[in-house]
Amino acid sequence: MSLSKNIMTALKEAMKSKDQTALTALRAVKSAILLAQTESGAKEELTEEQEMKILQKQVKQRKDSAAIFLKQGREDLAEPELAEAKVIEQFLPEAMSEEEIGALVEDAIVKTGAQGMKDMGKVMGIVNQAVAGRADGKTISNIVKAKLA
Repeated sequence: MSLSKNIMTALKEAMKSKDQTALTALRAVKSAILLAQTESGAKEELTEEQEMKILQKQVKQRKDSAAIFLKQGREDLAEPELAEAKVIEQFLPEAMSEEEIGALVEDAIVKTGAQGMKDMGKVMGIVNQAVAGRADGKTISNIVKAKLA
């Protein structure tokens, strides 16, 4: 079953159980997917990779918002954002550990012959393809910087 159909099924379940947090999060995801579909001008289905990127973006937005709220001492606003992020994360593949990412980074450095920070873009490109949405870009970037420094 496609990701869109899984989200619709979960949305219906959230409506039946009157789970407002899940309902809000899933409606936002559905809206983002519909916007992406109409953006291209065609009524084509999105690829699984495109859907994963949308979900990752939605999770990142909520986590960033929660971080800002926590910085300002507003736990009451951060809590729903983190709860919504957790709902959306259940549709994402399991995230890779930093050790796994580190191994991929080392392989990419060897393949590209990277010498320093000037070669970071080459390494990031290879690692991002290998990771295929199972890690945050910021985490990958930090690991690459540490290995190339």
